[in-house]
Amino acid sequence: MAQDLKYNRNIGIMAHIDAGKTTTSERILYYTGLTHKVGEVHDGAATMDWMAQEQERGITITSAATTTSWVYQGNKYKINLIDTPGHVDFTVEVERSLRILDGAIATFCAVGGVEPQSETVWHQADKYNVPRICYVNKMDRSGANFFEVVRQVEKVLGARPCPIQIPVGAEEKFKGVVDLIKMKAVIWPDDSVTAIYQEKEIPADLLDEAKEWRDKMLETIAEFDEVVMEKYFNDPSTITEEEIKTAVRKATLSMEINPMICGSSFKNKGVQTMLDAVCAFLPSPLDTDVIVGTDPHDFGKEIVRHPKSDEPLTALAFKIATDPYVGRLCFFRVYSGVLKAGSYVYNSRSGKKERIARIFQMHSNKQNPVEFISAGDIGAGVGFKDIRTGDTLCDESHQILLESIDFPDPVLGIAVEPKTEKDLDRLSVGLSKLAEEDPTFTVHTDEQSGQTVISGMGELHLEIIIDRLKREFKVECNQGRPQVSYREAITEAVEIREVYKKQTGGRGKFADIVVRLEPADSDFEGSLQFIDLVKGGNIPKEYIPSVQKGFQVAMKNGVLAGFPMSKLKVTLIDGSYHPVDSDQLSFEICAQLAFRKACVKAKPILLEPIMKIEVVTPEENMGDVIADLNKRRGQIEGMESSRAGARIVKAKVPLAETFGYVTALRTISSGRATSSMEFSNYAEVSNALAKVVLTEAGGKVDLL
Repeated sequence: MAQDLKYNRNIGIMAHIDAGKTTTSERILYYTGLTHKVGEVHDGAATMDWMAQEQERGITITSAATTTSWVYQGNKYKINLIDTPGHVDFTVEVERSLRILDGAIATFCAVGGVEPQSETVWHQADKYNVPRICYVNKMDRSGANFFEVVRQVEKVLGARPCPIQIPVGAEEKFKGVVDLIKMKAVIWPDDSVTAIYQEKEIPADLLDEAKEWRDKMLETIAEFDEVVMEKYFNDPSTITEEEIKTAVRKATLSMEINPMICGSSFKNKGVQTMLDAVCAFLPSPLDTDVIVGTDPHDFGKEIVRHPKSDEPLTALAFKIATDPYVGRLCFFRVYSGVLKAGSYVYNSRSGKKERIARIFQMHSNKQNPVEFISAGDIGAGVGFKDIRTGDTLCDESHQILLESIDFPDPVLGIAVEPKTEKDLDRLSVGLSKLAEEDPTFTVHTDEQSGQTVISGMGELHLEIIIDRLKREFKVECNQGRPQVSYREAITEAVEIREVYKKQTGGRGKFADIVVRLEPADSDFEGSLQFIDLVKGGNIPKEYIPSVQKGFQVAMKNGVLAGFPMSKLKVTLIDGSYHPVDSDQLSFEICAQLAFRKACVKAKPILLEPIMKIEVVTPEENMGDVIADLNKRRGQIEGMESSRAGARIVKAKVPLAETFGYVTALRTISSGRATSSMEFSNYAEVSNALAKVVLTEAGGKVDLL
């Protein structure tokens, strides 16, 4: 029914912006025969960058999926490929793609090396235990240095790089690679896309270096394979190609090493050898022995599935997209069983059945209808009513709940309104569809001003949303100035007794709690750290979760100006109840009242989002760049030289001070400096500034 899963690869390409992900994807599509013409990013013609905004800006905004195949050692491998964005504002696309991928190609620029967003996506892949190979792209560029990138992968990412290739030449003299496993040179005669590479003997001037790096490779992999280890110590020349490949694959799958290869996608060199490495070393769905989930009705009960088509259906919806022709598309990864067109699936989150009317295999934004998607494959479906990102789809008689996807909270908001009254409905429809697609984009109505506020991960994120409203939903918007998503916190411990009593004829309401509120422990990961110390049944066990829920709800609106409270430690010490009047709602309301009173006494403070910023600037502009960052309340964390002769300035700057920074930087450096920024942490706002923010927000300045 389905092809042997051993020959399936679900992979993604991840990297910092401008490392060449989409250019590499285009070459993969060409060499695997899926396209017959290479689309270039700079021409706005890339297959995988299909959105108008992507083509205009030359960046990837939304992750695009496609399916292709590659013949390696006589076997045909099916490759499901996802091209992910590099810009930090669209980090959600990387997050949800990595959640469902088996392996990834981490792409690095041979000149830029390990850049800020390279670190972010690397740690995201670590979080989801995704094995990866490293592809050092742009070897043809001035300043390219493969071995420096190897050093940075080890030093900056804390990984264990294992080069299985070294370059033949660099910059304009880059001709090909030395395959350290076969000990052959792979040379491309020219830069044309149709050039056929040739295997040759290693050039004499590279032979000693190749032997040295082969020895390093064997030494690294010997740790993970007994056969290789034994031969390495006795006679390394007896180690066969297959034994090396087996050892490299084993160590890659266990995430002990990262094989490193190189090339120049734009100059059409190195992509075919990269596809061979994908087939040889990255995992198939079968390499994940079991898929572990929980019972939707009993979270303590673990359920196991195997990646087989004859097991009950288990699939994860990882993305919702709106298509102008087919409507709402749900992208999913099938882990076990088979999902057939026209069949019903059970949604473990909503507890409802959904009908998937039609199923597609995706090629960028084109849908190819298929009858079914089986275990280990990625597809998309239409016809459903209520499926969200992160939902588990399964067989109703064999229910399972897979771990969902964590998304960061938005950090920036702007008020929007349609330019004409008649566009009001169209605006709300457009915003709700975009919010369905993107979990890091939220919409809410400001209670005080009545304005519609949209929030996202940064200026570019919201700019794209406004652009999409205009193009896809034909809504012209007026927008207010950006609003920063502040948070609140308390700085002191406060113990309080709160009694909630209400008598309204007949059964009343009663709850009594003694709680201590204090700042959460520094190593605590979540938002509410709740500790129950009630002894002797003074508060019945069934009411304790209601107290916790009350505090969770209350934390959404702090006491200073209604900003959410980021972290809080609550210890429930004691309390009492009434056998008739007490119920769960009473204890929930009592907790909310206790929160308001205690926080007022606990010296509340205002926190603001801080961005980690990295500026690459020519030496002569460095003084002006640093002066500008200082003016923006920035803290300079370090300066270093880049290999291209420029200087790298690393700093932390409050988000409120970064609006329009890209334009200002262009002015300072005559367009020669570049910057990238990502969210770092929340930090306390100075008292004077907090008063200004609270006055603008209509908050309680007197509490500071």
